[in-house]
Amino acid sequence: MVLRASARWYRAGPSARSSASSATAGAPPHRYDGEVDLHEAIRVRGRIEGDLVKVDDFLNHRVEADVMRSIGAEMATLLEPHGPNLLLTAEASGIPPALACSLAMDVPMVYAKKYLGTGDRYSYAREVTSPTKGVEYRVEVARRVLPPGARVAIVDDILSQGRTAEALGEITEEAGCDVAAFVFAVEKSFMEGRRRLESHGWMVYSLVDVTSIADRTIELAAP
Repeated sequence: MVLRASARWYRAGPSARSSASSATAGAPPHRYDGEVDLHEAIRVRGRIEGDLVKVDDFLNHRVEADVMRSIGAEMATLLEPHGPNLLLTAEASGIPPALACSLAMDVPMVYAKKYLGTGDRYSYAREVTSPTKGVEYRVEVARRVLPPGARVAIVDDILSQGRTAEALGEITEEAGCDVAAFVFAVEKSFMEGRRRLESHGWMVYSLVDVTSIADRTIELAAP
């Protein structure tokens, strides 16, 4: 069964709608107050560049506090039944949602580092090819920060092809830890990421499901 986030905070308040219209007129950047409608934020402020869904105005370049608080709380709700005692993500754009979730759950967070080329580091590592950047890099986690027996939830901003997430899951298992679940702020469900992760038997959650970007239009599944 595919599990999605609940719709508790998918409600757009007047401030979200009004500031979205004023932002197009050159007003100060959009601010969210109270509950955040992430679906609406992506519809209004998301954009398409090539085959990429860009949410870097509020999620993973410019990072807005209200957005992160809501994402962290919702991710925590999804993960709590799985009982993780450690969160794992990858630098750099995975850090904001993972830290927000870490604070909401009061559990530590580790972020994997990315390197070009090999190195003499005592770490768990995987080679990952980035189709968007056209480069191969190493995802590494120092062995001292991933203790055997930990129950690890993997958190990231976007699930697309799932290569980095898969590498984090494999590192987790190599370290002798249990993969509790994966959770993403945004999933591009028309890509293969979910299938890649579920083929390992891992549980996958996402808060927002982008079903298509055909005709340069962002289509979202109903919350």
